[in-house]
Amino acid sequence: MSTDTLTIATQPVATSRISELDFNNIEFGKIFSDHMLVADFKNGAWQNPEIVPYGNMSLSPATSAIHYGQAIFEGMKAYRGVNGDILLFRPYDNYKRLNISGARMCMPELPEDIFMQGLEQLLRLDAAWVPPTAGSALYIRPFIFATDDFIGVRPSSNYRFSIFSCPVASYYSAPLRVAIETKYVRSAEGGAGFAKAAGNYGAAMYPAKQMQEKGYQQLIWTDHKEHKYIEESGTMNVMFVIDGMLVTPAVSSTILSGITRDSVLTLARDMGYKVEERRVSVEEIVEAHKAGKLQEAFGTGTAATIAQIATINYNGEDLELPAIEGREISNKVAAELDKIKTGQAPDPYNWVQKISL
Repeated sequence: MSTDTLTIATQPVATSRISELDFNNIEFGKIFSDHMLVADFKNGAWQNPEIVPYGNMSLSPATSAIHYGQAIFEGMKAYRGVNGDILLFRPYDNYKRLNISGARMCMPELPEDIFMQGLEQLLRLDAAWVPPTAGSALYIRPFIFATDDFIGVRPSSNYRFSIFSCPVASYYSAPLRVAIETKYVRSAEGGAGFAKAAGNYGAAMYPAKQMQEKGYQQLIWTDHKEHKYIEESGTMNVMFVIDGMLVTPAVSSTILSGITRDSVLTLARDMGYKVEERRVSVEEIVEAHKAGKLQEAFGTGTAATIAQIATINYNGEDLELPAIEGREISNKVAAELDKIKTGQAPDPYNWVQKISL
């Protein structure tokens, strides 16, 4: 965390809502913690960071983010450690990526002290909301949106930054059935596919909904030019194990640089597995399946961590993958990553930030 102490005013709630939460039955994204951090960009500077009770924001109907899409966000998690500590996973990486997204969307850079110290104070205040149950975490959502009350296509002069959180369990309750998308695209070269911009997710809902109606929970996105190369899976990065090799599409201007993705690749390499970051063609995946060499497929992301893929549909044909329990690389990496996040294993990468209570 930053060494200089930032003054952040705090308005604690009169009565906590934590009694509404059943830690043994948590629905993802339904119940929110007591407080949120807010700060505004006005007159050319970020100012007045404060922690207030979680609640609605008052907005003008002309708020420019609503009309022109200047909105970005991050997703991160805090975990309850084995000793009861609150452990935050790779917060600096989320902070850096937030500003990368912001630069692409013409937003002012957010200072590190507002993000890091504000997050630390918020987690201290809402520490009771970090679930103690295995497989659960406190999901943290930082976001920035344009707040000019002006109808005109231009970058806003004013912005709101906020962080709120919600306790969560597993995002997916079962292995996924996915379909390779060959008509619609998530992103194109020169676009904003590498940024966590809200519009990227809104535009992806229609093709995803079409496939969900056919029985597939997610898409595997392909390149915008020829639909020959794999990019992402739904809202996650995607990885395959082909004949013992962990293979994933290389990060580009069309693919989000996932923090979980980087964590998985780092652990896999250090555990002695062969890893390749490169172009991955649809044909390669189909042929590997036919040859019996497609051993694993899974998505990586903050919400799901590692989401196993059981079925890949391509051109109307379902490619069934090996049983989840027999998958070596993804299961071993997922187990080790979980141990690091919860303080059960050493953290040689300095990924975990302990929040002092």
